Formats: sequence, structure tokens, C-alpha cells
Amino acid sequence: MDYPKFFATVSLPLILCSAVVGAQTPPAEIEEIKVVGRAQQFYLETATTIGSKVELDAIDLPQSAQTLTEQLIIDLAARDITDLYRSIAGVSEFSYSGVTFRGFRDSGNVFYDGVRGDPYSGFSVPQMFNVARVEVLKGPSAALYGGGEPGGMINYVTKKPDFKRNNELVVTAGNYDLYGGSFESTGALSDAVAYHLGAFVEEQNSFRDNADSFNLEFAGGLLFQVSEDTSVTTNFDYVDQELGGHRLRGAHVDDNGNFLVGRSYNTNETSDFQNLEALVLQANLKHKFSDTFTLNATVRYLDNEREQEYHEPRGWVDANGDGVANVEDRFIRREYRDQYRANEEYSLTLDLVKSFRLGGFEHKFLVGADYHDIDREYDYLRARYAGDGVLDLNIFEPDYGATNPDAYRLTDLNRSGSKADRYGIYLQDYIVFNEQWSLMLGGRYDHFGDRDKATGFDFSDDHLAPRFGLIYKPFEDGSVYLNYSESFKPAGLGSQEDVIEDGKLDPETGVQWELGLKQKFLGGRLLGTVALYQIVKKDLALTNPDDTGPGDGIPALLNLGEVKSEGVELTLVGDLTTDWTMTANYAWNDTRVVEGARIRNTFGSGSKFVNAPEHQLGLWTRYDFKSIGSSIAFGMDYVGEQFSFQGQRVKPYTVFDASWTSSWRRLSLQINVTNLFDKKYAVSGFLERTGHFPGAPREVVAQLRYNF
Repeated sequence: MDYPKFFATVSLPLILCSAVVGAQTPPAEIEEIKVVGRAQQFYLETATTIGSKVELDAIDLPQSAQTLTEQLIIDLAARDITDLYRSIAGVSEFSYSGVTFRGFRDSGNVFYDGVRGDPYSGFSVPQMFNVARVEVLKGPSAALYGGGEPGGMINYVTKKPDFKRNNELVVTAGNYDLYGGSFESTGALSDAVAYHLGAFVEEQNSFRDNADSFNLEFAGGLLFQVSEDTSVTTNFDYVDQELGGHRLRGAHVDDNGNFLVGRSYNTNETSDFQNLEALVLQANLKHKFSDTFTLNATVRYLDNEREQEYHEPRGWVDANGDGVANVEDRFIRREYRDQYRANEEYSLTLDLVKSFRLGGFEHKFLVGADYHDIDREYDYLRARYAGDGVLDLNIFEPDYGATNPDAYRLTDLNRSGSKADRYGIYLQDYIVFNEQWSLMLGGRYDHFGDRDKATGFDFSDDHLAPRFGLIYKPFEDGSVYLNYSESFKPAGLGSQEDVIEDGKLDPETGVQWELGLKQKFLGGRLLGTVALYQIVKKDLALTNPDDTGPGDGIPALLNLGEVKSEGVELTLVGDLTTDWTMTANYAWNDTRVVEGARIRNTFGSGSKFVNAPEHQLGLWTRYDFKSIGSSIAFGMDYVGEQFSFQGQRVKPYTVFDASWTSSWRRLSLQINVTNLFDKKYAVSGFLERTGHFPGAPREVVAQLRYNF
């Protein structure tokens, strides 16, 4: 990270905002907000742009989508995205920031403010401090957003400047030596300029051996109301994350999913670490040419650096000399990895929306384009096993500190990174025929290319993804919809290099059919969604069984694989009364390999897909007792049976959470208890040599919040 560049970039808005907080009084016409409690701040958000890029009521979008509001994030004391998965139907934790989305693993289909580019990319988990809400689109999204897995996408909407004056100070404490705090402020610099400023710091020991975390974040921005029809919003976000004892892997299990070691087990040494530093700069222009013609343009810069030094488990050691290496030998072989990754990304997104009447029907027509350029750096040094000085580890009696990374014999694997560019052009027409019928038609053309900076190898391709959705509203507060959408995911650069002499790998493609019902109840205070879907993903790149080696004229990889996902999702989100709010969901999913071999992280035909639970159930509900200025909340999260990459069972689990909040004018105290009954469980599986990822034990978090 170029520190002088960073501080030069952010110092001016920081100085301006600090001056305002300390001395500026808002103009008389600006409304001053005083927070005196939490009543009537709820979970239901019916207006949405996710999945259409035009503002629609949720029942008018012909696809399943969810919005997780800022109040839900606060009530769950969600410090990272994994705290929110219970509230998203059909989503479960895979590993790190990766999720299983309708049966498919997805770690890269992440957007911020509708723009591709994740500051936590790699092996970090997105933090919630600077997030105002989380939008989730189910199913393929290629018709608007480009390449990705067919299960869905996540969009983080960041906090923005506001003319309303509000200052908030939060102090956090909890078990495992959790300490932290944050400060945020919004308000007016003048009649035409508003600001947002925030700072967050937190540190905590982990329940995993040798592990801890430190998070620091600064965020802010300025809003320039140039005229009644034109606004420019600038934002910056600086992230510093230092994780000791990482990159974390799992804890070893037997084939039935029983832990062989405690959930605190860690393959890494105390000296291991994973550090992340990221800077995001963004500017958004909104302009109204008229009441029916608008422009929305966003330019974004992202600089992301990650350093890792850790011990990777590589398999059992035949310590007793019986010719069989397994858990009875007690020792695991390790290799040491010293890795540096960096991304520098630029993106531009332009959306034009025109509303008009043609042929007797109302139209909302969208034309848009985006460009995304990525420059990746990658350095990789490795020491393997005892031959390079890396000592094996007794998993039952770990002797941490016996091995010395400073004495390892490291081999440079000569990784240098790559360059990638993507651009897409998309069209969409939302046609309203009458009060009952409407139709969404759209499609996107994508061009993508990648180049290996070390070898000079490059490849490029393009793809066209259509989508349509038909909506029927038998009555004002309900709709039935039918959706057809597609996905595509280009093959990785390394996979393409494996087959360059014999051709080119096509992108993996997915097709979804979804039939859904959306209904508002209780005068619009409760929204229910039922979605039935089938996704078929084709052209997975698998090892060619006929390949005999380089130069044989036979491709090393072929587009052979096919996977089918079928499921049902039910979601209820509502503000049932002025005191009672809730979110609940259930998902059933069956994802199986149709064609493929037991290679490349898939099983043979007919077998279930990795970390794809058949049943999931999530609940969170809060009730306010206004007479005493307090509220109580309760939640549960059930995830059914899963299987790891190597077929080891991941047991189903149910965990319960609760919270209590009391408010006194501008001050509130919130206490959250997660995993209330201290359930011992694994959230997902991986490889036999790395084990299952253990769920966190009981955690108590207290937050003192002061608004002024």
C-alpha cells in the first residue's frame, strides 16, 4: 500500500468532516434527528433495484430477491457477513467468504453498490461496519451483472453522506477478549454539500488455538447536490485486517463427521498470519434529464493487498511404519506457504433509464454498459514437509513452536500474476400491459480476456446471456411470476493453459427456470415469497480420461460436467405490529452431478454436490416493550446434512441465539448471545487432510450505543 498516496487521498475529506463535527451547525432548514429508541425500525424493505437496476416494488420483480436492512444487521450484532446467512433462504457457509447458493459454491459473485470488486477478496470475510444493507439476488444474474455462478449474487450497499445530522458512538466488548469501538457522523457542510465519516476498530482472540484478529476501518464521503436534478457522491473506504494464526483450515473428523480433535485445533503456528490492506475510492453521478429519463454512472478504484504465511496440512504420516498412513499415526504432514497477492482494479458502470408509453403499454427501458480492469500480482514461496525443515504435527498433542519458519528451505514457485479485462453491454425492457400483466425482457453481451504476465499466454472469449420474466398480479398485493435466466463463468487462466495446444475451454453455463409467488399480508406489513426452481449447470471443465500427458494431441481438460439443482424456498419478512418484527425462511435443495467423474472437486454421476444441505431453516424475531424501553429477540439456524469434497459427512446442526436491548433516551445497551447452548458443530466440510470448519462456541457480545 502506498501510504502517502492513501493519506493524501483521504486527508482532505477527513479534515473537512472533522471540522464539521466539531464546529458546524446545520442550516435551519435541515431536519435534526434525535434517536430516542428503536421502536418502528424494522426488517421489511419492499422497494428494490437488485435484479432490475430500476426501482420496483418487490412483488413486481420476476425473480426471488431479499434485502437485509441495516436494523436487522444491528439487531443481530452482525460484525461480518457470516452472521447474516441465517436470514437468507438457500444460502449456507462454505468457507471463508464463500457460500453455497442454491447448491453451488460461489465466492466471487460479490458487488458493492452494484459494482464488481470486493475489497475482502481472497480469504477474508466482508465486515459490516460500512454496510447499510445487503441485497441478495437468487439464481443467475448474467443478464445484468455478467459472469458468475448460477446460484445467486450478493450486493453490499455502503453507507452514504446524508444532510440529516446524526452522530453515533458504539463501544463493544465480549468474551474471547473482544474489545472495539466505532464512531459515525453525518450532516451538512452547506445547503448543497453533505458528509459521512466513520471509524471502526476491533480486536479479539479466537476460540481456535494461536488465532486472533485485529480490524481497522475508515470510511467516509461527500455528497454534492449540484442542482435539483444532479448529484455527485464520493466515497472512500480503507480496511486494515490482521489475522494471527491464519489462514485457518478445519479440524479433523472421521467419515461420519465426528471431530477427532477439539474445535479449537489449528494446524497453524502462533507466528502464522493473514494480513489484508485495501483502499476503495468511488464516485457516483446521478442526473435527471427529465422526469422520465435518468443517468446513473459509477467509477470505482480498488487496491487490495494480502499477505499470508501459514502451515497447510497435506495428509497423514505413516509414523508407525505399518505401510498405511491414517489417523492412527497421529501425525499430519505440513507444508509452509508464503504468499503475496494484490489486486488493482478499475471499473466504470453507466446506466440510462427511459420511461415511455408505446403501443398502448408502459415501458421502463434500460441500456447500460460496464468495464472492469484487473491487474493481479502473485508471489508464492513454499517449503514442503520435513525435507525442507517443516516438522510434522501431532494433532492430539500439538507441539507448537517446535518448528522454525526462519530455517525453512523455501522454493520460489515463480507466480507473477495476471491481467484481466471485462466489458459488457446490456438492454432491458420492463413492459406493463395492464394492472395484472407485465413482462421483463433483457440480455447482455460480455467480452472477457485474461493474460498470464509470466508466460505471456492470453485468451479471450465472449458470451450472450438472455433473460425474461413474466408477472401476473391477480390482485394488488400479490403476484405470480415465471423467470428464465442464464449464467456463465469463464474457465480459469490455468485451466485454459492446460488445453491451449488442443483448443479452448468454453465457459461453464447455467440455465434456471423459476416459478414464484409473492404476497403481501397485514396491509403490506408482511411479505411472503415462495420460489420453485431448477438450475442446470453445464460444460464444467473436467480432466479428460483419455489424456496421457503433454504433447499427445489429446486435450488435458474437456467441458464434460453437468450438475442439476432443484429446490423450493419460502421467505417471510414483516413488521407484524408496531412492536413486533421478524424474518423467517425455509429452503429445500437437491443438487446432484448428472455427468462427471470423481475428479476436479465433483463426485460421480448421481452423487450429491459438495456442502449443499438438503434442508435449511432460519428465524430471527424481535419484540419491543415500549413501556420499559426494551426489546428482546430470539433466533435459530438449522442446516441439514452435507458432504465434504471427499465424501465425509457434515452433521446437521441447530443453533439458537438471543438478545436483549434497553434504551434510555440517546443511550442503548444491547447484549447478544450466539450459540446459546454452546452446540459443538461444523458449518461445512473440505478435504480429509484439512478437516471440517468448526462453528463458533457460545459468544456474548455487549454493545453500548450513544446517539447525539
